[in-house]
Amino acid sequence: MNRLSRERSPYLLQHADNPVDWFPWGDEAFRKAAAEDKPIFLSIGYSTCHWCHVMAHESFENDAIAAILNERFVPIKVDREERPDVDRVYMTFVQATTGSGGWPMSVWLTPDLKPFYGGTYFPPASRWGRAGFADVLQEIARVWETDREKVVRSAESLASRLKEMERRGAAAAELPGAEALARTVSQFHQAFDWRHGGFGDAPKFPRPSELLFLLREHARTGDEFARDMALRTLRAMAMGGMRDHVGGGFHRYSVDAAWRVPHFEKMLYDQAQLALACLEAAQVSGDRVFLDVAEDTLQYVLREMTDAEGGFYSAEDADSVPPEQAGAPGAHTAEGAFYLWRAEELDRLLGGDADLVKRRFGIEPQGNAPQDPQQEFAGKNILYLAESVEEIAARTELAPTEVAARLDEARLRLFEARLSRPRPHRDDKVLTAWNGLMIAALARAGRVVPGFAEDDGAGGARYLHSARRAAAFIHRRLWQPAAGTLLRRFRAGEAGIEGYAEDYAYLIFGLLELFQADGDPEWLEWAIELQRRQDALFWDEEKGGWFSTTGRDPSVLVRMKEDYDGAEPAASSVSVMNLLWLTHLVHDADWNRRIDRTLRLYGEELQQMGRAVPMMAAALSTMLAGVRQIVLAGADRPRRALARALARRHLPFAIVVPLDEAHRDRLVRLMPFVADMKAAGEAAAAYVCRRFTCERPVSTPDELERILV
Repeated sequence: MNRLSRERSPYLLQHADNPVDWFPWGDEAFRKAAAEDKPIFLSIGYSTCHWCHVMAHESFENDAIAAILNERFVPIKVDREERPDVDRVYMTFVQATTGSGGWPMSVWLTPDLKPFYGGTYFPPASRWGRAGFADVLQEIARVWETDREKVVRSAESLASRLKEMERRGAAAAELPGAEALARTVSQFHQAFDWRHGGFGDAPKFPRPSELLFLLREHARTGDEFARDMALRTLRAMAMGGMRDHVGGGFHRYSVDAAWRVPHFEKMLYDQAQLALACLEAAQVSGDRVFLDVAEDTLQYVLREMTDAEGGFYSAEDADSVPPEQAGAPGAHTAEGAFYLWRAEELDRLLGGDADLVKRRFGIEPQGNAPQDPQQEFAGKNILYLAESVEEIAARTELAPTEVAARLDEARLRLFEARLSRPRPHRDDKVLTAWNGLMIAALARAGRVVPGFAEDDGAGGARYLHSARRAAAFIHRRLWQPAAGTLLRRFRAGEAGIEGYAEDYAYLIFGLLELFQADGDPEWLEWAIELQRRQDALFWDEEKGGWFSTTGRDPSVLVRMKEDYDGAEPAASSVSVMNLLWLTHLVHDADWNRRIDRTLRLYGEELQQMGRAVPMMAAALSTMLAGVRQIVLAGADRPRRALARALARRHLPFAIVVPLDEAHRDRLVRLMPFVADMKAAGEAAAAYVCRRFTCERPVSTPDELERILV
């Protein structure tokens, strides 16, 4: 075992028995590189990364390649999910010098950590037009020995370019306006795939902040195209192979344009954000299908991705041992093996219901994958919704209710059968940022689900309980109140790594959603404390926006600001949205100034290429629409009836304040404007306000509906 055996990261532990003499990122490795005058080979990835596994098996488990690495380099492994600060710096370098990026990322550095050569996956020997890893190592070692001065000059120049790239221009003189948002909607419209949903061609990646922006523009302007693009995309993802139709949850992305063939990895941040988007889609459309998909996704997380103490795990791998090879010595993992089905397997498991399932999920005797990039799906089927229940009923002359009931029963049998298969690896570290997103999704479900229920609306209680439990876990395990420090990662009983701006921003987002769900002032108080700490650690007083890091770690060459809302939204984008809510609860002039300065800082992107920053555009849409405060005061049961009326409506520009009498004194201290908001006797009252000025209170759901319209 090498040094990585002492680490907590599942990714680093996967490499602890490599013959490569790996170091974790840190001073021990840097000192060795300087003392022995060797270049550093830096490998960055994460534990559920398919091509990371491939390169590990081909190269890092290869004794001959390991000997070159150990003799000529100081090899360092980094988990990008634990150290996004290191990953961002070198990913920016690789993208700038090669035109693309991805993981595993392979970068060669001078002993003072300046990059001079990089790429992603390298095969062990030259093939597919790619240089072989062994050859690259030998050539870099030769150049380091024979032409050191040139390498050092190149590294110095490239490091300077990295720092220049991070120096943004001046902020816009004026705030971007509605015309910038109209242009952004137009950009999405031009890229939209009206046949399959989503934007552009294959591969297709879910970027939920795009959908949240489009739904906000529909709410602000009534733009039907914006609404339809979001709903069609979500429906296509929910019907296609991107979704796990047996166990719930979404896979990472689609290899093809039609959302049929996924990369089977499952990430926590996708589950959280897609659940949020589906909940909003249900409110916009009134279609319960979106609500069912959201609940199915959340139930997968609660069942498969939840720590015993309440936190949420990070990911599940795409690869697993095929069931037909289970227990065989030397069996190798394959992409999607846990999720694929042979037609004859369904016949054996389902008997008379097999034909219904085959129609429903597009099962074909020889397999149904329209694309098979690695030739791993031969003879197997990826489940997708090929026919509706109504279509199957018409073909079989069964009642739709009977078809639905038999499909539900068959799904349960498939789920139970799948339990006996070798499971994919699960990355069981708990990341604060991603947990913040999941807390937000669960808390929102706790509010929205009762609005679609036919009973007394208690159906969201399970989700709200899980959101509270996760928030309490992070407070107990990852928050150090005496030092004012939020930690990023918890695993195997140990918390570590000081949090980044995204950890603060995403957790604040989750706490604000949780406060709106149950009105407990503890969540709002903690959100305020975290926001002030985030500002102290990360705010850029010179130009605006929040840096990703504190800048205190000298091993991170560039203090960067994330300026792209990708699979995860940028910390600055989420922070502007958080402050829009906070400033309508608590007065703080600095927060209003930070909203203004950040939107101006990103003004050029919003004006020219809003598609790159859809969450920032959603924040601008919120600001232009104006935030409404909706205070629900009074006894619990009648207040819950008012909350259900809100839950049925898509109100992306409203913040809800449940004013429970048990918490009144603490909430009034935080928000003096609610002091006189009361209900008579056992009734409840809803106050709809804008800029702290309120309309007369109403006490019934019908009256509240009329005001909202």
